[in-house]
Amino acid sequence: MTHFTTTVLVDGMTCHHCIDAVTEELEALDGVEDVAVDLKVGGASEVTIGSTRKLKHESISEAIAEAGYLVVDNDA
Repeated sequence: MTHFTTTVLVDGMTCHHCIDAVTEELEALDGVEDVAVDLKVGGASEVTIGSTRKLKHESISEAIAEAGYLVVDNDA
């Protein structure tokens, strides 16, 4: 089975509750198998998503927004 990895930067995360909220929303997306967060308080946290299919950036952004956070551009 093919495995895809997508990494995004998320602004506004400050604690483990933030990680749980983002993880829960992302795991609800079809095909998502795992989520790993490298928390950077005061900066953009790196969120890595493992999935069985390629995820649309829009779907990821919407899920993270639903948790109350914002995806930022990698080159911002």
